[in-house]
Amino acid sequence: MEQYRQIEERCKEVFMNKHRDYGMAWHILRLSSLTDQMYIKARRIRSLEEHGISKVDEGIEPEYVGLVNYGVMSLMKLDLSAKDIKQLAAEQLSEAYEGYLKQARDLMMKKNHDYGEAWRHMRVSSLTDLILMKLLRIRQIEDNEGKTINSEGLDANYIDIINYSIFALIRLGE
Repeated sequence: MEQYRQIEERCKEVFMNKHRDYGMAWHILRLSSLTDQMYIKARRIRSLEEHGISKVDEGIEPEYVGLVNYGVMSLMKLDLSAKDIKQLAAEQLSEAYEGYLKQARDLMMKKNHDYGEAWRHMRVSSLTDLILMKLLRIRQIEDNEGKTINSEGLDANYIDIINYSIFALIRLGE
């Protein structure tokens, strides 16, 4: 749990620093655009895992941090209007960010109880593949205008991506 919380703090620090640099510019993005940004990051991670060559001076870890942060932004987009997001003060944004991470953490704790921290025995590349699968599911749900017949909704998929990304960051740090 301590490792999980350290990663949460790291991701939040990046998120809030980018907020200081760029403000709420991201509020203009549609949910589908946030999903596409996450897809690009996950595809880059997979490419780096498979080929090990990077022409951009950023490794895999910043991409996983980006996935966590885009996941939180996506959850905010599901809950709040663009106008409401734009009007959040830094302190409110920080509190909202922590609230969404708490949702992810609470679900992780329940699943860890049932699965016995099975993710600790997974390859990081498998976590990347699960993230890509979740993103393809999200894209299909978005194409279906948010309607599902027998599946989790968008929020559950974003929360899973946040958790898989945090797990990958923990595993990379071990």
